[in-house]
Formats: sequence, C-alpha cells, structure tokens
Amino acid sequence: MVFFNLVAIIMIFLICVVYLWLKARSSAGVTAKSKTSDERFTFPTLIGYVKRSLYELSRLGSNDWGMNEYSWERQQKTRAELRQALRGCSFGDKNDKQYVKSYIRDLLLDGYGVNEENIDEILPFHNRDRLKAQDRFEIILYLFTQRYGDEALATLIESYELAEPKSSSEEDGTYSYDIDDEDISHIFYLEYRQLSFLEKLDIVVQRIYQEYKGFSVVDEIREQRIDGVSGGVSGMPEMGSIRHEGHGDIGIAELSLDEDGQTYSHTWDSVWIFYKGKSVRLSFLSFGSPFELKRVCQNIYKFNLPGQLSEANGYKVNEMKDGSRVVVVRPPFAESWAFFVRKFDVKSAVLEQLIQGNNAQLPVCLLKYLMKGSRITAITGSQGSGKTTLLMAMIKHIYASYTLRVQEMSFELNLRKMYSSRNILSFRETEYVSGQAGLDLQKKTDGTVNILGEVSTDEVAAWMIQMAQVASLFTVFTHHAKTFRSLMESLRNSLLKTGMFRNEEIAELQVAGVIDFDVHLRRDITGQRYIERITECTRLDDAAGAEEDNPANNVNSFSYSALRGYQERVIVEYRNGAYVAVHPISARCKEEMAQEMVPEDAERFKAFLHSGWRENIGA
Repeated sequence: MVFFNLVAIIMIFLICVVYLWLKARSSAGVTAKSKTSDERFTFPTLIGYVKRSLYELSRLGSNDWGMNEYSWERQQKTRAELRQALRGCSFGDKNDKQYVKSYIRDLLLDGYGVNEENIDEILPFHNRDRLKAQDRFEIILYLFTQRYGDEALATLIESYELAEPKSSSEEDGTYSYDIDDEDISHIFYLEYRQLSFLEKLDIVVQRIYQEYKGFSVVDEIREQRIDGVSGGVSGMPEMGSIRHEGHGDIGIAELSLDEDGQTYSHTWDSVWIFYKGKSVRLSFLSFGSPFELKRVCQNIYKFNLPGQLSEANGYKVNEMKDGSRVVVVRPPFAESWAFFVRKFDVKSAVLEQLIQGNNAQLPVCLLKYLMKGSRITAITGSQGSGKTTLLMAMIKHIYASYTLRVQEMSFELNLRKMYSSRNILSFRETEYVSGQAGLDLQKKTDGTVNILGEVSTDEVAAWMIQMAQVASLFTVFTHHAKTFRSLMESLRNSLLKTGMFRNEEIAELQVAGVIDFDVHLRRDITGQRYIERITECTRLDDAAGAEEDNPANNVNSFSYSALRGYQERVIVEYRNGAYVAVHPISARCKEEMAQEMVPEDAERFKAFLHSGWRENIGA
C-alpha cells in the first residue's frame, strides 16, 4: 500500500511540473502582449521575444511525444536545420542569415501580431522627422539594395559623392573622409518614398536580426561590395572607470566631455569603411554601447572555430564564410576591442580592370609574360595598396597545367573559388603548424609553383628564398617593402637573423640570385591605386651587357646601383598618369622567359618586346 501511495505522489508531482512548464511556455508569447503598447513595440522587447521563441523552436518540445515516427523525425530535422542556421549566420553565411530572418518574420506576424496598424509603433515610418540617423540610413540602404544588390552602398557613395574629402573640424589645414548625419538626412529626404507593409517588415526584421545574431550596425554594410569595414578604431577607449577629483569613479559610458569641455566620441561610436583605397568614417553610426562592440568582436571571427580570443591570446586572424579576412583584437593587447574585415573583390581580379591609366596595356602585358615566363616575382607595397588582389589576378596567367601550392596566414586568396578546375592546394599557419613547417611540407606535395600570401616573418622569408632556389619552378609572393632596395635588404636580413648565413654579402648574393622582378604598388592620399614601378633585379655578372641593352647608354640610366651583388633595373614606371617604358628587360632574362613559354606565347613575347616595347622607351 505504501508503495502505491508513493507512486501516486510521484505521478501527481510530475503532472504538476509538466503543467506548470506548459503554462509558462504558452504564456511566453503572451507576455509581450500584456505589456503596455509603448513597451510592447520596443526593440528590446521584440528581441527578447524572438530569442525565447527561437530557443524553444530549436529544442525538443513536450508535445512531440504524441507524434508518429515520421512526424517526429521531420520535426527533429527542422529543429536541426534551425540550430545549424543559428550557428552559421554568426559566421557570415548569407543563406543561414536568410533562413533565420524568415523565422523572425513569421514569429512577428503569427506569434506577436505585428500588422499594418502597429508596425509604425516599432519604427516611426509614418513620421520621417522622428527617424534617427541609423533608421534613415538603413531605409536608404534597403531601397538601394532592392535596385543594385551588393553594389548598393557603392552606388550611394558615388551618386552623392560621399567619398570626397572634407575639412577636418579637429585640425586646421587637414581633411578627412566622413559621412555624417547631415549627409544622410539630405539623401533621405531625396530618396525616401512610401513603403509598403512588407518593406517595413523587412527593415524591422533586419534590425532585430543584426542586434540578436548579426554584426550590429555593420551587418548589412559588411555584405556590400566595398574593400572592408572596421569598428572600435577611433574615439575614447574604454578604460573601466575614470576618477575625477571630487566626483569619485565615473563610468566611461557616462562621460561625454573632456577637461576642456569638448565633446568626444567613444570607441563604440567608431564605424569605418574602406572604399576604393580610402578610409571613410561613418560618424552617424554607433554600436550604442561597449557591450555591443564586444559582442560583435567575440562573434565575427569564429568561422571554422579558430580558437578562443582571450587576455592571454589578444588577437585572432581568420577568414569568414564569404572569404573575407577578419582580424580581431582585445584588451590588454589593444587599448580597446576592435575588428577589421577586409574583403577581396574577386569579380574585379582581372589585370585589365585593376590597372588603369594611359598606356596601361604596357604593365598588363608585361605582368602576363612574367607569369608565363616563370619569373620569381615579388609584389610589394603598403597596406591597402592592392597587393593581394593583384596577386589573384596574376595567377590567372600561370599555365593551367602547373600545380599551385599556396601558403597563407589565413585563407584569403580563395584561388580554388576563382580557378576551380586547377590543381591548387592552400595551407595556412595554425596554433600547432608554423608557416615554416607548412612550406617544408609543400616540397612533398608535387607543387610546381609556390604562392605566398605574405612574407611577414624572418623564418618564412628564409624558407621562401630556399624554396625558390630548389623546390619549385618559380614563386610569387607579397611583401610590405617600400622600395626595391628595402625588399632586398629585408630578405637579406631575414637570412642573417635566422642563422642561415653570417656574412652579409653572401646573404645578399643569395637573395639577388633568387628575385627576378618586383612589382611595387602605391596608394596615394586620394585612394588611387597604381603600379609605381616594375623592377628587374640584374645580377652584377649580367651588368656587362646592361649598356648595350640600354638605348640611353649613360651612367645615369639605372635608378641606382646596389653596393654589392645586384642592380635595380626599372622596366616600367608610372609618370604623370601614364605608364612608360624605362629600360628593356635584360638579355639573359628575355632568353630564360622565352624558354619557359609555349612557342605561341614566345613569339608574342618577342613581338611585344620589338614593337610596342621599343616604341615606349624613354617616353
């Protein structure tokens, strides 16, 4: 009897627990409806409702137990897809993003009761003067996206000349690139039109998504066809608290004036885009709080689980689902949380599109023949000058029969996406596999051509020199050297630092014996990118024939001579908006290049040198 009483008590207890849980679950959607109208249609309330609802939809429900096997399996599959989309959308996956947004849209319509009568309570679409700068920008971007797709932001900037310099309000005599509230308001009143209910709903859904699972105010911007976007790189950094005499500890978020009474922005008010070589600040946008900026930084780099960003490991370099490179930093390594997303325009990775200016066919043809002629080529220049994009375009002109092995810090070249039918395999550095180990492994992978995304360390530079000598047909790499001389000296010093050589002259001779050409890129203050010069490295043992190769035939015909084993021989140079031929390619190099080409290309190469080349010498 006692046993049956105990069982009955347990059963009653379980029934009560299930009842209370079902009641709490059923009231989750009603909670928001019981609020006042003002509270119910605020974004924090809507986001809270969406979070709870999606959490429940992605978990096993109590009413699933009465289903038949087929229905139960279908429900499980739907939940698994939702859970996958909730994870994938944080990595920058567009398909997962649209999937999650469709759920949010259905929840607002069916579960929350958003309709044509109350949607204006969420955002005051009916009263344009009450819309904030962020609201106006998101409406403008939405309208442009409907017409221009991922070219929307670029079209907006070009149509209204938003990337033109403005006088700096902080420093006299300087200028900056800034899109401010006035610009957005001006454009808004010119472009705004009456929106349909579904259009308003799309804008509301996007706002909820970006503050819940997306990348806050840069979520849609990141998907546009621009060079990149960054956040947390300007404004007053968060320093915990600041003690003011007589005022105790004041949280940094409460401060807006400095000691001189001047207003300043915070680090979470920092949103910048990189557009056509220009860093443009979007001063009308803000993450709103340090916590929102931190949330974005903690999520934006996590594609393929690269490891944890922590105080001990204060930065991460990774790629996103779409191939963008992302760098994230955090305190104490950096003074504030910040991220940098760099996009590489695969669609424009064509030499004819990248190289503009008068007589642009001269460097375009030369770069093609350098690849067909298997020349070891360095692509140098400062950050943002276009080295990676030019490298991607040059690889097109390597013979398709050659196998390519790529070493990168992060997967940003995406060569198999561009050249899917070619034999290409990329490696990258990891926490456990160094760049040197990756390069060493490449010797055993049947690689004909080695591509180095960036020679950034002494060890990689030393391995690159060694591999170019013995392990591959030729190598193409990028480097941050500012001049040809600094490139040679940097590579020479890397050989010395790693202990491969102790004699400076011998180390420099080794470098001079490897490097064939340097393509130096430049980005000027207006953001224009161009090839400043293409230089051949002429060994001193070949210099005897330099005078007869040089039509000017004078001692000043070369830019300068090195102290030791090589001469800098400028082949093409950018002067006053046009590309001009300065010196012909050395006889030794011409012969070696022709030997590496198929007969048809060798004949075209000779014609290029004898006709178009000679006509441009000394122009």
